[in-house]
Amino acid sequence: MIVTFVSQCEKKALVRTRRVLDAFADRIGDNTWQTVITEDGLIAVKKLLRKAVTKSTAVSCHWIRGRRRSELLWIVGNRNKFNAQGIVPVNSTQKEVFMDVTTMKAKQDQFYANTKLQPLAEHSFAIGYIAQKLFERILDNEEHQNLSKVAYLAGCLHDLGKLDPHFQDWVKKQKQKDPDEDGQHIDVKFTFDKHPRHNEISLLLFNLLEKQCVGLNNPQKESLQHVIYWHHAKPYRQKDDFTGVIKVYEYLTKNLNDDAFENLVKNAVLMLKKIQQSASHYSSEFTQIEKHLLWSVESFNDLIESFQYDFKSAEFPEFKRYLITDTLAKTRQKISYNAQHNLLRACVISADRLVSSWSADELIENLAQQCLDDFIEDTQEEISTLMSSLEGVAQKFPNSERSQKQNEIAQKLADVRDISVLSGAAGCGKTKIALEWAKLKNAQKIIWVCPRIQVCQGIFEELTTDYLPDAKIEIFTGEFKYTNSWENLTPENEYFSGDVVVTTIDQILGSITTHSKVNSLLPFMNAHVVFDEYHEYIGMEIFNLLFAELIANKNMRKAYEKNTLLVSATPHYLYLKEILGIGSDDVIEMPSFNQSHYQVNFIDYDDADKLNSPFFKKYDTKTFVISNTALTAQQSFIYHQQHENSILFHSKFKRSDKKKWFGEVYESFKKNGTAQYDVLRSGPIVQASLNISCNAMLSEMTHAENILQRLGRLDRFGENNAVNILTIAITDDIKQGKSKGSSAKFLNSLHGLQSAKVWYEFLHHQLADQTFTLPKLYKLYKDFYLSPENEKSQQLLLQDLDKAIKSSILQLNNKVTEPVKVVKKSITERKSKISKNSLRGDSRFVQLAVLNVNDYKNPIFENSYAYQPPLDDTTEFDNLTESLSIIRDLGLITFIAQKHGNIDVTHPVQGIPEKKQTTRCIVLENYARDAEYPLYLSYIEDDLNKVGGTGVRHTEAIYYAVCDKQPIGAISLNKIQVLTTN
Repeated sequence: MIVTFVSQCEKKALVRTRRVLDAFADRIGDNTWQTVITEDGLIAVKKLLRKAVTKSTAVSCHWIRGRRRSELLWIVGNRNKFNAQGIVPVNSTQKEVFMDVTTMKAKQDQFYANTKLQPLAEHSFAIGYIAQKLFERILDNEEHQNLSKVAYLAGCLHDLGKLDPHFQDWVKKQKQKDPDEDGQHIDVKFTFDKHPRHNEISLLLFNLLEKQCVGLNNPQKESLQHVIYWHHAKPYRQKDDFTGVIKVYEYLTKNLNDDAFENLVKNAVLMLKKIQQSASHYSSEFTQIEKHLLWSVESFNDLIESFQYDFKSAEFPEFKRYLITDTLAKTRQKISYNAQHNLLRACVISADRLVSSWSADELIENLAQQCLDDFIEDTQEEISTLMSSLEGVAQKFPNSERSQKQNEIAQKLADVRDISVLSGAAGCGKTKIALEWAKLKNAQKIIWVCPRIQVCQGIFEELTTDYLPDAKIEIFTGEFKYTNSWENLTPENEYFSGDVVVTTIDQILGSITTHSKVNSLLPFMNAHVVFDEYHEYIGMEIFNLLFAELIANKNMRKAYEKNTLLVSATPHYLYLKEILGIGSDDVIEMPSFNQSHYQVNFIDYDDADKLNSPFFKKYDTKTFVISNTALTAQQSFIYHQQHENSILFHSKFKRSDKKKWFGEVYESFKKNGTAQYDVLRSGPIVQASLNISCNAMLSEMTHAENILQRLGRLDRFGENNAVNILTIAITDDIKQGKSKGSSAKFLNSLHGLQSAKVWYEFLHHQLADQTFTLPKLYKLYKDFYLSPENEKSQQLLLQDLDKAIKSSILQLNNKVTEPVKVVKKSITERKSKISKNSLRGDSRFVQLAVLNVNDYKNPIFENSYAYQPPLDDTTEFDNLTESLSIIRDLGLITFIAQKHGNIDVTHPVQGIPEKKQTTRCIVLENYARDAEYPLYLSYIEDDLNKVGGTGVRHTEAIYYAVCDKQPIGAISLNKIQVLTTN
């Protein structure tokens, strides 16, 4: 390929970049280079430039595609030196031109909210007004009138901290270098490590005068404090001793003299009066400030003395308020309480972002014209053509008894007063019922929320091919962003715009765990939402509580307008009752029309004797072998790759392989599929919402929900005449409920060991050596949770549930979901990043060397990596991730710290002395949140030769295994070597 490099570097960056570019390309001008180069060479150039990047660096790379066409690949450094196409401006001026002249000059006696010079009083009132109206329109529920009042007051009070003299001086300079950070940075030399932010000062002012609040109860005051403090993300401070408002007071008074602080408090009282004046001019109905905030400063010293006594040990409001000592009933109350905070915060922040986007003149004009309501209309659910597509769903199916029953169930769900819950056996048509429910509820937009990407893939496939081919169906996950087909990539400006958006729970939870995405909670509240396979959240730490908060938010809407449907074949009645507050009588059941006969056979095995376990036997005749972990599926597939017509599917593939092999599995085992494969070896990811079927199944023992979900793939379409056999492999440790052996320990780590034990005992007692139909089995499942005769088992089920909830509370109390703002002086653009607060665990991007296991007894180390980084700045990485705790436990992070600086001289770790291994590890781990800097869990031969040769390979190294049939995925060499031991 032919590429051109253009440099707009300045100062010392000129010398550095010229040295790199001269080494790879021919200079064809003062600032231009051109050469023929390979993809690897181009990646090396980019790495070397990034290694020395500074504020003065600006280099663009263009791919010459033809005589008249070139394509921008990437820009390293200051992107402002180029436009979006990488073109350099040829003229510029430092003079003030007419269109840049600011017509509004700052007045010294005026208080401003931002660099647009919006008056603080008008700014605050407009936000309070819009926040309250948003809250009221989204809920349309008079039961929450008192909370709507809190939304208004929070909007009026949240920016009082901008009365800080330092902030006002900064605003009035009108020379701000980073206006997008209004209220966060005061100037370049200023540091918030030793000065409070305006949201912290706002909270301080509220607490100073809290005793003068009239007619507000304690929960309302707590809600006000929460929104005032959390309307901005918590700042990251190197040494953070800002633990509460007393510390804010101490730092503020240290930075201001006594008179300035006293004036700040008095100005806050005067500002409230100005906000009330703005409210009175706009509408006479807004009198809440006059009624509830009768603030005055009669004796400043008495005020301070009282404040210091009352708040001497008080901490900042918790972002999520849960106690590990709470009962499940008490936790359910806290869920409702936190959900209220989620919505109040979303309304205030959304209003703030809207008002702050206006100029000062626009703000004044909108208030004068009394047209704030016009902007609120934009947040409501848009009218779409979805209904016409939903009308056509029923016409695609015959008017059979089954279809009539589905329509009847959909009507019952539509008539439910609160949250609707659909329970039905696998294959009963729950997707069709959900669409019929949406039609009866006049849905204009559906958000279809799934627990995992693989479930999203299955739903997307069904909706686009079977149910709604004419609608705009969008899949939106961290890895896949497509509309209507896997070939049609969704443009970034059209994300979440589909008639039906199929997404993961992670994307929705961003609205209640982050600052940047908090406004997405409002369209979620307006849309009709289907939570598919929600039972999977029950054992997942943090997810089980945050999902409950989302349900509590939707439950705040008025009766019969909750617009929320929970869908599962296994509703887990205890979770519904204890956490969501939904009784078993409120669950609408769709009976199964599958009259096939089934039988459960239990077989014992010793998980220490791996190769003699049932998972390592040879199978055929359309058999699914489902284990609780991907590793067992990988090992058994490798073991039988030459003797079995099988396919492997799990979660440890790279991005492109996940997509490809999902399609292979679906096409082979769907109804009237290709039957290309006889055996599917898989982890648990195929057990839910994947419309595929088999004739025989082996499953590892697990809790009731997983067993029933897996059973739903056995003769899913009711086509077999013979009895369908579900074989369940179980160890003695699971039978006894003891956390010994790998299988039992794994279940215990997922808070499901006792649940699996009692489910085994129940099934063995009820169905030993019996044939049964699905209707009978699902009745037994309900009795398992609700029958008084099974009370002893239900206590153990409750024990697992309580353990899962308490584990979530422990994680939440470790602040893993707090939105944190990290302020950096210079940020280089990235495509793929892992948040520090990722709910899926402490994952990092990784790179793996390829290992060929065609002959697993003699694996071949190939001299290539699992994927190559993309050439341009827009293509996503074909990446892999791994848990940081696993990387540490295997000792790999230490090995990487020792070797990687010599292998990749462009990595930031290279400049750190070898004796500082701890620092090297920290740098590697932090940078690995970026796909540009993955952790190399194994190295190719060329790289190992730089550090001593292949003899230094780490014994626990993880490789990307492949064979002629298909990729195996991420697996360590010693896990493959186990197969050679008889």
